[in-house]
Order: sequence, then structure tokens, then C-alpha cells
Amino acid sequence: MTINFDRLKDHINTLAQIGRQEDGGIYRMAFTPKEQEARKWLSAQLKSARIPSHLDGALNMIGRLEDTNNQEQPAILIGSHIDTVPNAGALDGALGVLVGLECLTRIKEENIQTSVPLELIAFSDEEGRFGGMFGSRALSGQLNPGIIEEATDLDGQALKEVVKALGYDPYQALDASRPSEQIKYYLELHIEQGPVLDVEELSVGIVTDITGLFKWQVQLTGAANHAGTTPMELRKDAFMGLADFAHEIPRILDENGSEASRVTIGNAALYPGSANTVPGKVEFSIDARDVNIEVLEEIKTACRKTLSAIARRRGLQFDFNEVSVIEPVACDAVIKKSIEANAKKLAYGYKLMPSGAAHDAQMMAKIAPIGMIFVPSKNGVSHSPHEWTDWHHIEQGANLMLNTILDLSK
Repeated sequence: MTINFDRLKDHINTLAQIGRQEDGGIYRMAFTPKEQEARKWLSAQLKSARIPSHLDGALNMIGRLEDTNNQEQPAILIGSHIDTVPNAGALDGALGVLVGLECLTRIKEENIQTSVPLELIAFSDEEGRFGGMFGSRALSGQLNPGIIEEATDLDGQALKEVVKALGYDPYQALDASRPSEQIKYYLELHIEQGPVLDVEELSVGIVTDITGLFKWQVQLTGAANHAGTTPMELRKDAFMGLADFAHEIPRILDENGSEASRVTIGNAALYPGSANTVPGKVEFSIDARDVNIEVLEEIKTACRKTLSAIARRRGLQFDFNEVSVIEPVACDAVIKKSIEANAKKLAYGYKLMPSGAAHDAQMMAKIAPIGMIFVPSKNGVSHSPHEWTDWHHIEQGANLMLNTILDLSK
């Protein structure tokens, strides 16, 4: 069975125009007017396909196919998100929602009776205006009143006030939690957001694991002093501590990491920030990832020991704050087997691979077996107007998702 590719292509192109600005980027951040416009458009497509839909308490949009024979059974959920980062491309998140819409529409058109209900879900605020994965955390029971009360965006706007302004009660997000007994599987199609499939010229990736991560904000404090009068051997140069640590990262990964390990210093600031002053303080971020929780803990320990040793050697003070921690999760063996069998049946080139980025599927793994399909990202680009996937890869990924859904819902 195949999708209606012309319709899917039209949906992708139409949704991509909602929030597009003159710089070519898409600005459809969570709970903004353009994201609300996209939600109305999606609701209209579900109505046109005769798929009943509703919003839950976390403002997740859910379309559901069921009949009198299966409505009491646990459902298969197919989802992703339609909110974007600022200056985004057309496919991150949106492709998974639109492929799910197309799959349910085709099943509805063919009057196929599945043994379980099928649900399309467009999660709210995956990209992190208010912390990230708000909708999937709500649905999987990982929210509490404190998170809702404290969440703000970079402009200082409070989540609860933004949601109230839309006409909803923010605390109803706590009612979106669903018991695991209601969900048989969760499936998600996503662009890879990396270069592997594109370089290897493969149509699809079958995700084996989703990376875990920890993020630190680190501070090394020394002494600011005159750049011309302070001898090199008498300096307490905070930047040199950062430089030492950056050079230690390959060793840390060689000794403690795996092929899936990543450590990134993505942000750094020197103080006082004067060209003729020895930096007395440096603040920087560490983003570390791996698909194995034990490996991730070893990397964490190694980073802490290395920074402590560097601080002692250079006469610095070392402090850090753990900003966030997400545990890695494994994809379900039954789902992986189904995806692989259908990829072989369709004669698609594929690869078993981990995901180096976090996804709504990671949250859903708390309450349901999960599976993910990747399609290639052209040149590995994502979160950019240059983000793209060739049309034939999109078509193949969508056909693979459709046949996997049919297989798992027999």
C-alpha cells in the first residue's frame, strides 16, 4: 500500500508557508499566532479527511481513527510537532505530523479495519520556547504544577500567562497524562538532523536508541589583571583553564566514551572581556550525549575530575550547574523488526542507527514502546532554512511508515 504523494507534497509546501518570513526562515514558535494558524490548518485537514480531532489539556492536537470493534483497545500513536525554532526549515517535526496525517487518511480512504485505534498527535512546544517537549511530557505524566508555574521563555513571558491569553487553563496540562494501558505503540518519523544517511546515500534509518544527555553551565574563576604587566607564570587566567579542558575532550571520549558519544562546548563568555585584561572568569556550556546511561555517567565523572584538576593546576575555582539531564532510551524490538521487515519488502536502502538528537519519542518511552524512522537530511543540515530532504526519500519514508502501521495494527 502506498501514500498519496502529491497530497503529502502539497501539505508540506502549504504548511511551510505558515510563518515563513523574508529571510526564508520559518518562525512558528510554540503558542505564537503563526503556530496557532498552523494548528487551525491542521485541524481543517483532519476534518477534510473525516478524522475526528480534539485538543487535550496540554494543547496537543489529536486525531483518532476508531470503530466500535476496536475503540476499547490500546491505540497506536503516530506523532511529532509543528512548532519550530526561530529561522527554521520546513521539515523538522512537521514532516512527522504530515506523514502521520497522510497515513491515517489513506487507511480511512481504503476503509481498512485495524485491530486497534490509530491516533495522530501534534505535540505542543517540542522545540523549547518554554523548556521543550511540553506536550509529550504532559501526555507521559512528566509535568507537575511547579514546572507550569515557573516556565518562562527567553523574553521573560510566563507559560501560564501565554496559555491563558489563548483562552485555556495552563494547569489543565496536568489532565493530559495518559496511562500506559491506553497506548500500544508510539511511532515517529523524523528527518535525521545529521549527515549519515545522506553521505551513505540511504533512503531511511531505523532508530535503535535515542541519545541521553546532560548539560552543564560551568564557571572557572581566577583573577583579572593587566595583560602587559602580569607575568605569564603569575597569572590565574580563567580562559586558559577552558582551553586546557577543550583539548582534554578527545582524551575523555577515548577513555570513557563510545562511538555514539558527543561532547560540545557551544557557548563561552570571558569576563571582564577586555582585550588588554587577563580573563578573571569564564563561563561556558558543556553538552554531552550518549545512548548508554553508564557511558554518560562515566563521561560526567571524567569531565568533573578533569576540570577539578585543571582548576588546581592553574589556581582557579571551579563551579558548575547541571542545567538538564535526559536519560537515553532504546527503541522497541518488535517495532524495529516490523520497520526493518517492511523496508526489505519495499526494497529500500536502510541503516540501523542511533539518534543523536532528543525527540518527543524519548518522553513517550516512559509509557509506551517506541519506534522511529529517519529520512536523510540534505548535507546534514537542520534547524535552518537550508534544511531539506529529497522528495523521493520523503515518499519512501512515508510509505515505510504506512506499511509499518498496517503491520503493527493487524
